[in-house]
Amino acid sequence: GSRDPVRRSFESFPDKDNESNDTLYGFAEKVAIQLNDTHPSMAIPELLRIFVDVEGLPWDKAWGITVKTFAYTNHTVLPEALERWPVSMLEKILPRHLQIIYLINHNFLQEVAKKYPGDAGRMRRMSIVEEDGEKRINMAYLSIVGSHAVNGVAALHSEIIKSETFREFYEMYPERFQNKTNGITPRRWLLLCNPGLSDIIAEKIGEEWVTDLYQLQNLKKFADDENFLRNIIKVKQENKMKLAEYIQENYNIKVNTSSIFDIHVKRIHEYKRQLLNCFHIITLYNRLKRDPNQAFVPRTIMVGGKAAPGYHMAKLIIKLINSVAKVINNDPIIGDRLKVVYLENYRVSLAEKIIPAADLSEQISTAGTEASGTGNMKFMLNGALTIGTLDGANVEMREEMGDENIFIFGMKVNEVEELKRSGYNPRHYYETNPDLRLVLDQLYTGFFSPDKPGLFRDLYNSVMGPDRFCLLKDYEDYIKCQDSVSEVFKDPLQWAKMCVLNIASSGKFSSDRTISEYARDIWGVEPNDIKLPPPHEGLDSMDSKPPQKK
Repeated sequence: GSRDPVRRSFESFPDKDNESNDTLYGFAEKVAIQLNDTHPSMAIPELLRIFVDVEGLPWDKAWGITVKTFAYTNHTVLPEALERWPVSMLEKILPRHLQIIYLINHNFLQEVAKKYPGDAGRMRRMSIVEEDGEKRINMAYLSIVGSHAVNGVAALHSEIIKSETFREFYEMYPERFQNKTNGITPRRWLLLCNPGLSDIIAEKIGEEWVTDLYQLQNLKKFADDENFLRNIIKVKQENKMKLAEYIQENYNIKVNTSSIFDIHVKRIHEYKRQLLNCFHIITLYNRLKRDPNQAFVPRTIMVGGKAAPGYHMAKLIIKLINSVAKVINNDPIIGDRLKVVYLENYRVSLAEKIIPAADLSEQISTAGTEASGTGNMKFMLNGALTIGTLDGANVEMREEMGDENIFIFGMKVNEVEELKRSGYNPRHYYETNPDLRLVLDQLYTGFFSPDKPGLFRDLYNSVMGPDRFCLLKDYEDYIKCQDSVSEVFKDPLQWAKMCVLNIASSGKFSSDRTISEYARDIWGVEPNDIKLPPPHEGLDSMDSKPPQKK
């Protein structure tokens, strides 16, 4: 691990007679280490340990090189997800690293004291070592202090880490904070998983988009070309039929391929609000039961994702969706107008089958909770329309495609904050919205779990109590927005035009762009197009050397 870059650095400047370790002073010019979240944050004290204990560098020199070497990408603002390691554990397994962390913190707090004299509260809040309750190391703080660059993964997220999550660190080191909006690889997420769509795109604009996704902008001029729109519709229909076959085979559910394929796939988490989607499903069901002869735009709603093993609420949400599916899918009055499928064992290889067949992409986290999302980008690139909140990268997707080509609903970040300040009262929404009240009563009385009437009480209590994710507040707007989705879907050419404009606006969301930005702004390398040889051939077969870090 950490020893490799040190070893390589000696190999690239062999200087056996030099006692002063000058060979290591060029280390940060040759080596960049990106901390992908806080999971590898112990690399900071480990590199210091190698420099100081093994290579005999003076502390200040070692610290300077370390900070120049590391950069930290933050992936979440949920406080429960920020790692804090008990000192008692580190004492047992990594005592030297703990000593080094204490020294880093000591020096850092002296810096804080110099900049903010007499502000003991600030020192306590910013300390890498947390003293309240069990003594813990705040790994995010360690990563910020030990890195020369800190970034969020979408524009909104990067603003939130500056203004809220790490505000005082931003005040201390404003020059360290950056944004690097996530991206996805167009090779896997269009070329490989959607050959039908790739072909009709290439027919119109050639194949350069494969390595330069901004080329998709050239599709905009075909947004009113009825022939092209009909081809877009045809490809989507073929993908839907393929997925319908897969569902029939694996779940024995027969779905209507002319229905809206409404898809919600991602980790199961309360902040991602699969429960809100489930409330919409139940609402549609209740409407059909009330008036079976109404005009109704058919939907197939698919939810997929895994839950962390000990996450009770997430498991309960999965159970609810399956219980609701069982009732709806076996109701003869409903027929094929509404079907619900829980997609089992959701993973990348399954995503490659599902995403090309999607009509509607669900991106409905409470504003301010989703760092970026990348599923949202995959759906957009494959010609699905998005229903979502102004959260994560949805904000930038809307900026690229235009407000008229995305279905936005719900509170914005500032409205969530305002609501929490003034006091969120879920009961108000229960009492004033009869559709919502019916859904909640069905949850409470065990309508979907007749053999265990109390099964879903915890879910009922979670949204009726002090719910951090404000489900009931966003319910009414979500339902209205879903109704407008159904309206637009009734006009296939209008829908297809919106799909084309989504695809054509996806250029920004290529991981090629993301990685070039990391290279230029954080690692100090100029990206280039030199082809690397196949791994088994080694570097000898190359015409030119790989790029050197400048």
